[in-house]
Amino acid sequence: MTRNDDYLSANRDLWDEWTGIHETSSFYDLEAFRQGGIRLRPFEIEDVGPVEGKTLLHLQCHFGIDTLSWARLGARVTGADFSPKAVDLATRLARDLDLDATFLCANLYDLPEALDARFDVVYTSRGVLGWLPDVSRWAEVAAGFVKPGGTFYIHEVHPVTQVWEDEDVGPGELRLRYPYFTRAEPFAFDVVGSYADREAPVAARTEYGWNHSMAEIVTSLARAGLRIDLLREFPYTEWEYPFLEARTEQPDGATEAGKTWWLPPEVAGELPLFFALRATKPEAG
Repeated sequence: MTRNDDYLSANRDLWDEWTGIHETSSFYDLEAFRQGGIRLRPFEIEDVGPVEGKTLLHLQCHFGIDTLSWARLGARVTGADFSPKAVDLATRLARDLDLDATFLCANLYDLPEALDARFDVVYTSRGVLGWLPDVSRWAEVAAGFVKPGGTFYIHEVHPVTQVWEDEDVGPGELRLRYPYFTRAEPFAFDVVGSYADREAPVAARTEYGWNHSMAEIVTSLARAGLRIDLLREFPYTEWEYPFLEARTEQPDGATEAGKTWWLPPEVAGELPLFFALRATKPEAG
């Protein structure tokens, strides 16, 4: 095993623990989803376009409620995640809701060995790239699953958001702490519950993560054979960060009302905090 294998194994154990916490958390509100909810953002649905009758692969799908949201919109979905407990929960949820979905348990880098298929849409979203040490290999795997003429789409936290000090700071205190560009060794963070419940007891002590610059992400996808069609940068997040301020008024670029948004109080609209990217694989010939 390489050192990265050790880090990924530790993260997988953590996500196994988090799955049990997330299943009952208000953050995911699984009961509302069971009643027919769609967890996708309106702009995601617009950017990807109609999916009825199309095949869709969701990479790093956790326990599958975004995957199953695409199924509710008519896609024939496959979800993949490295956490056995998350995949088990996703499979049970699909069965309970009578939704057509397949879930596979595999490390993203090993997924081509477990899944021999191509898809009309390959989708991934929110909080996924930071768990991966090699963004170039990620792009190769993702692009490899896209059919010629098919679509790749990602909605993710912007790399700029990840560089700021996030301990013992208040709203507007933007103090540089972490590198913007990828480095070989991961950041190691003490585990404090889960992002869905900070008070939840967790046995794992450390999580490992990597940052990847926007140039590295875009260039990796282009080198993997995809054509970049759309890149959105959003001046807000839907997640709480201590250096940001909660807002209830809908910020520029947001497509949903009635939510809480997080922005820097003094430079609202001046900092990219989330992004969305759509790419296509050219037709053969």
